[in-house]
Amino acid sequence: MKIAIYPGTFDPITFGHIDIIKRASLLFDHIIIASAKDSRKNPLFSLDERVELIKHEIHDNQLEKIVSVEKFEGLLVDFAKNKNAKIIIRGLRAVSDFEYEFQMFGMNSSLDPSIQTIFLPASENHHFIASKLVKEIARLNGDISKFVSQNVSKALKKRLINEF
Repeated sequence: MKIAIYPGTFDPITFGHIDIIKRASLLFDHIIIASAKDSRKNPLFSLDERVELIKHEIHDNQLEKIVSVEKFEGLLVDFAKNKNAKIIIRGLRAVSDFEYEFQMFGMNSSLDPSIQTIFLPASENHHFIASKLVKEIARLNGDISKFVSQNVSKALKKRLINEF
């Protein structure tokens, strides 16, 4: 069974993430969406909230048979080993993403050469979507319906109202 890990903070999950998940689901038997507890990024949503938002999107896109959602912290290669995954999926939006992701690939390969990284470029309709920008547009009361689902949009608006 080919198991792949798609890691990220997913703060929040966007249509760009869903695009990568759908396309990866054609390549692997099982995909684990690994929502990272990442203190460096100071996420807007808690880890549990992010996991629930991702699960909702997986359900709405009828991907439950092939995709599961888990939270993780620590080294990604350790998480992958514990899940018997040999593939890490990384989405790329732009050349700037590639530089960072290529460095991560090198480090992960050094830590465990048996785990491979697959880069999937974002589809042309989604290559500009970034969670950070979606949050900024939402903070400024902009329309984010082109970037996230209605469920995620509601959660963002509710969180931002409570922020003030």
